Amino acid sequence: MMGQPRLCDDMVLQELVAEVERGATDELERADRLIAEYPEDARLHFLRGSMLVGIGRSIEALPALRKAVELAPDFAIARFQLGFFLLTSGDAAEALSVWGPLALLPEGHYLRLFVGGLTHLIRDEFGDAILVLDAGIAANDENAPLNRDMELIIDKVKMLTPSDSNSAVEPDVSATSLLLGQLSSKRTTH
Repeated sequence: MMGQPRLCDDMVLQELVAEVERGATDELERADRLIAEYPEDARLHFLRGSMLVGIGRSIEALPALRKAVELAPDFAIARFQLGFFLLTSGDAAEALSVWGPLALLPEGHYLRLFVGGLTHLIRDEFGDAILVLDAGIAANDENAPLNRDMELIIDKVKMLTPSDSNSAVEPDVSATSLLLGQLSSKRTTH
């Protein structure tokens, strides 16, 4: 039987998150040092991936996000963010696959609702996407930056859809192009 992975101290991790939020310049190097010391801590890989997305180094971010989910398959926010990253990179099918286990979250969980809303968006079901994303925002009281990302999506969808909700006219843009244009340069939240 394998032992528990050695994890970074919570206080050290919180300090690193605070540095990232303050915009410190050496936070990526510190994360790399902590990962070298605690290579099985999924939180560090997730944070590193988030930082890399935030500074526009998306190619390097993907393996870090994947590693976080590989190490901790039940790390729901990491799984959501990996799927969101894949979706905003144009790989909707893989995003849906990564998000699959999030369907096991409780019915009103904000991540499950966000996945549902984004799934409607992928299918170009814009009205349903807005409703479900709004419900996710209302349910999410623990991750304000993620709510802002979802609000940006809702605002963009509203701009591109007719104001008459009974109209059968769909916008001239696909959900994937909407996400690629709006959020590909946005910071991944943690």
